[in-house]
Amino acid sequence: MLRTLTTAALCLLTSPALPQSSGLPIEGNLLPGWREADGRHIAGIALDLAPGWKTYWRVPGAGGIPPSFNWSGSSNIVQAEVHYPVPKVMDQNGLQSIGYDENVVFPVIITTQSADAPIILKAEVDLGVCEEVCIPMTLQLTARLPALGSPNAAIAASLESQPRSAGSFDCEITPIKDGLALRATTDQASLKADIAVIEISTPGVWVSPSDVLQRGATLVAEVEMVPPNAQPFALARSDVRLTLIGEGRAVELNGCG
Repeated sequence: MLRTLTTAALCLLTSPALPQSSGLPIEGNLLPGWREADGRHIAGIALDLAPGWKTYWRVPGAGGIPPSFNWSGSSNIVQAEVHYPVPKVMDQNGLQSIGYDENVVFPVIITTQSADAPIILKAEVDLGVCEEVCIPMTLQLTARLPALGSPNAAIAASLESQPRSAGSFDCEITPIKDGLALRATTDQASLKADIAVIEISTPGVWVSPSDVLQRGATLVAEVEMVPPNAQPFALARSDVRLTLIGEGRAVELNGCG
């Protein structure tokens, strides 16, 4: 992966976000959102990027830095799950990357300890932003989320924009010298995919960019997976996720047979 970093790469943003007139290419804000009847709270992380800059999806492609989220110091939360709207497939100095430009809202679904109490949410967001060069940045955001809150159109629209779930898919898994090869086959080729992304939750395993072939109504994607010890390994088929992205839409298939 080609990536250029500057010596002043690590910048710190606080909430409320610094304006882009400060020279920083991104500003971030926590959207308080609303409380569901089951006690879950729906909040959002809103990012606004300077013209020409972009940031990345959970799988950034060949050129990019994936975001990560730390909720340490928050109160009245059991779990916070970040959701991703459909990303764009972009060219970055001849490399294919997956992410967002202009602006994006990441919905955050929070499981509360007490459904009737407010949340103090502290989010440390590590992410990459790129124009001609890529720089890692850290956003420190804090907000009080009231126990009721109110609907937010930007969060709701981002939730609606998530990849559509489309069941499972077929796969062939073959041991190779330094890991596994996986061949995924699906009949979801009605979506003209710009890219197919295969993910597993096993930490530390490198997954290659996929080679994609569409044959009529069938799409085939092939990747290699290499763990840190560069040996074949056991892989649960239920743990494999395939996401097809194209035409401003995305389809997500979980588990392979």
